[in-house]
Amino acid sequence: MAGRYAVIVAGASQHQVMEGEKLKIDLIAGKKKGDKLTFDKVLLLGGEGGTKVGQPHVSGAKVEATVFDNGKGDDEGTGFKGQKLWALKRRPGDYVKHKGHRQRYTIVSIDKISG
Repeated sequence: MAGRYAVIVAGASQHQVMEGEKLKIDLIAGKKKGDKLTFDKVLLLGGEGGTKVGQPHVSGAKVEATVFDNGKGDDEGTGFKGQKLWALKRRPGDYVKHKGHRQRYTIVSIDKISG
């Protein structure tokens, strides 16, 4: 790997990030496109100057990011936005019930890794 990299905690997950890349994480409520974020929970920080491992976090390290987009899980080509058909139509006027879940996510762009 060239350049600086870090392992951060975002929500309940850990992600390895590098400056300039885009990352898909669980939804961060209340954040819109263009908002700035700071991840203070940095577990590992690395680059040309060596590697720092936190116990549990690297003190003074942070990762700055910008919200690129928010969305829901992908449509799998079923025509039902990724959900499975649960009950069939019985007669005209009845309804079709779908069972499924589309995970909401936030895409962030990593701007700066410092520490």
